[in-house]
Amino acid sequence: MQRIEHRACFGGWQDVYEHASDTLGCTMRVAVYLPPQAAHGRLPVLYWLSGLTCNEQNFITKAGAQRYAAEHGVIVVAPDTSPRGDDVADADGYDLGKGAGFYVDAVQAPWSAHYRMYDYVVHELPALIEGGLPASGARAISGHSMGGHGALVIALRNPGRYRSVSAFSPIVAPSRVPWGAKAFGAYLGDDRAAWRAYDATALVETATERLPLLVDQGDADEFLDDQLRPQLLQAACEAVGHPLTLRLQPGYDHSYYFIASFIGEHIAHHAAALHA
Repeated sequence: MQRIEHRACFGGWQDVYEHASDTLGCTMRVAVYLPPQAAHGRLPVLYWLSGLTCNEQNFITKAGAQRYAAEHGVIVVAPDTSPRGDDVADADGYDLGKGAGFYVDAVQAPWSAHYRMYDYVVHELPALIEGGLPASGARAISGHSMGGHGALVIALRNPGRYRSVSAFSPIVAPSRVPWGAKAFGAYLGDDRAAWRAYDATALVETATERLPLLVDQGDADEFLDDQLRPQLLQAACEAVGHPLTLRLQPGYDHSYYFIASFIGEHIAHHAAALHA
């Protein structure tokens, strides 16, 4: 990885790296916050997955997470949300194509040539981080909206790989909402049975690890009723006894003002598990 940004922040360093991705077949950027404790040894990592239209910059410039990561001694890694480049397939609109990878491995052309964000986040990115930075191998994962979907799915599909998981305003049932149906139809094809592999409400039914889920959702979110529908995840978890803390936060919308208000609590939640 080649470092292309390097800024002092809360006693540590907010960096951005660029690297050639074998998984995605393009050049990717990933933001990394190294807290001051990283100068003295290896630290656990919180992987953050951002939402639709975002890249590696949104979380690091808007969430205010560095203060809490420095307090708790946690590295924060925030990759871009999709492959990038002139030869990468794209579409009109914000909810398909670049900036909208949905953290799946596409099987349909033309998307399958590059859109393998699930494999990238689960395998290639951690190998790069743990191989080249002072990362201990202890992992947690979180995200917002499309990224909240990605965090829940990745944690549920990989028992033992992450010590904790949380999400802000996640798309909990992409198979049953317009955003997910559009993306899954394009990336995965028309067989809705295949969509279940990337649907958190389906995955909790057969999860072999009861990793507790922490979800914060604003009750003034403009996408709450048609795209997010957290009650579907609540019902799925109740049906099988999967531990879920679902907090409906009064007055908050879908924006980074919401994330900034509660990111400190989420990082403390992850730090407790990562340092245990």
